Amino acid sequence: MENLLQVGIITSTHGIKGEVKVFPTTDDANRFKKLKEVLLDTGKETFSLRIESVKFFKQFVILKFKGYDSINDIEKYKGKSLLVTRENAVELEEDEYFIADLEGVNVVSDDGRYKGVLMEVIETGANDVYVIRLEDERQLLIPAIKECILEIDLEENKMLIHVLDGLLDDTSENKEE
Repeated sequence: MENLLQVGIITSTHGIKGEVKVFPTTDDANRFKKLKEVLLDTGKETFSLRIESVKFFKQFVILKFKGYDSINDIEKYKGKSLLVTRENAVELEEDEYFIADLEGVNVVSDDGRYKGVLMEVIETGANDVYVIRLEDERQLLIPAIKECILEIDLEENKMLIHVLDGLLDDTSENKEE
């Protein structure tokens, strides 16, 4: 399991006093108000930044970090990820999982067949969609709803799914002649 979880991405600077505009990658952007520090992943190194202030603007979070007081200090971090340790992550409800923990899980259907590996989670308005790379390299898109996702066992690195009719059919077989 990943020990570091992404909570946002610095998209741009905000003003000239060292503030940054962050696109939150967490379900609850208000969690930034409770955070005292985040980890910045530059791609080469990861280091801690103390949060001095938090504001909100549209879908973005505006952060000011202690010791970064000008646009020149902070603009080199545009496009970089902000992370938190698992200890500083939000508490999950029952049947909730961090995306980082789901990616790479082996997927088995309720008929006992191995299907493939969960590669990506697409977040949509209604429900998430799991992208599963099948053994034959095709992709299966499965909605993250209780009718399809029957069980997730992270300790066993396994997800049990039910494939709804039509989700895995080969469209060439269904064409009328």
